[in-house]
Amino acid sequence: MTRYVSVDGLRVEASGSVLRLQLDRPDKRNAVDDEMMRGLIDNIEAASTDDSVRAIVLRGSGEHFCGGADIVARNAASGEQRPRVGSIQRRVPTLAHRLVPLVCSVQTPIVCRVQGWAAGIGFQLAVAADFTIAASDATFWEPFSQRGFTPDSGATWLLPRRVGAVRARELLLLGRRLTGREAADWGLVHRAVDAGKLDGECESIVAQLAGGPTVALGLTKWLLHAAESETLDEQLHNEALALELSSRSDDFREGLKAFREKRDPDFTGR
Repeated sequence: MTRYVSVDGLRVEASGSVLRLQLDRPDKRNAVDDEMMRGLIDNIEAASTDDSVRAIVLRGSGEHFCGGADIVARNAASGEQRPRVGSIQRRVPTLAHRLVPLVCSVQTPIVCRVQGWAAGIGFQLAVAADFTIAASDATFWEPFSQRGFTPDSGATWLLPRRVGAVRARELLLLGRRLTGREAADWGLVHRAVDAGKLDGECESIVAQLAGGPTVALGLTKWLLHAAESETLDEQLHNEALALELSSRSDDFREGLKAFREKRDPDFTGR
């Protein structure tokens, strides 16, 4: 049995076929520090090879989803001694720049629940997830230009692909803030709902994914991610490979049987 481990600021729970990851620093708007990022990476990677996990939920404690990376704590930890030149470019690829591609590429589908602030890496995690349900009054913000440094955690890759170059410039250069409703209208998140409906909408999608044809869903996610950089011919090759694999699954056979018997399929994730 795969072991999932909570760390300071990250609560982890494996319940049935769902892995739940909860950012748990509500007094800091769930700002993510290095230990939390490592915990997210380790637990998501563990789920990627755990046949019992069919969906992952990412959420935040309290009033906010994630206020970004905790750069204040990071700078305080270094004390008065200045970090060696190149410390950022050495550290970031092992943390934020490893976490966001993992969320995009892991075949286990990820559902993100957003309330309050989703800033910086919190914004990127919400966009990278397969489905993000946001409260209508949530706030999405890229703080980089207002803080005097450049975007990270995949912002300059994700945003132009989701909303186009013009709107990406508005978010990254002008620092425009979006409500959850606007983020949904722009196509950045799956859906925006009233805060009271947030849990119900999120759990409905989680239940559908966790009860779906897990092999086919995972391969479809891989296909969508690969299509970002593949030619049509290369992607058609990928589709043929995925079709070969998914058609050998127990869920494929169950889907055909349910069709013949005119009933809903009962997928087991195999």
